[in-house]
Amino acid sequence: MTAPEAESLRARPRTQRPAAWRAQVPVVAVVALGGAIGATGRYALSLWWPTRPGGFPWATFVTNVVGCAVIGVFMVVITDVWAAHRLVRPFFGTGVLGGFTTFSTYAVDIQKLVDAGHPRTGLAYLAATLLAALTAVWLAVAAARRVLKWRQP
Repeated sequence: MTAPEAESLRARPRTQRPAAWRAQVPVVAVVALGGAIGATGRYALSLWWPTRPGGFPWATFVTNVVGCAVIGVFMVVITDVWAAHRLVRPFFGTGVLGGFTTFSTYAVDIQKLVDAGHPRTGLAYLAATLLAALTAVWLAVAAARRVLKWRQP
């Protein structure tokens, strides 16, 4: 007699797992492609607008706030207006905007400011980013819905 766990493992068809994995390959690929595009844009902005030592990290701040606003508009468009292809949301939302916006750089910037003896700037950056990013999403969603409602016949 064999253990019930062993019998249940043998009873499962092996074809289900590879088929489910293969279905995710396009999603992973578009997220990776979008992430590369978004991260490249963020990096280019940081080169164009460098942060001086001890200074407010404006490039990362603007990147995160603008990215949050675009996420707000994008979510309204793909949920209220447009029946997007199944790969649009992972490509643009998770990939491009996920790669463009950055929590890790935000956290590192705060740590650098504190370590360099600028805790007030770090705290201001922490609070301003949270407030501005949440406000940007809210305003973008409200504006997109208002524009779309106004355009409807």
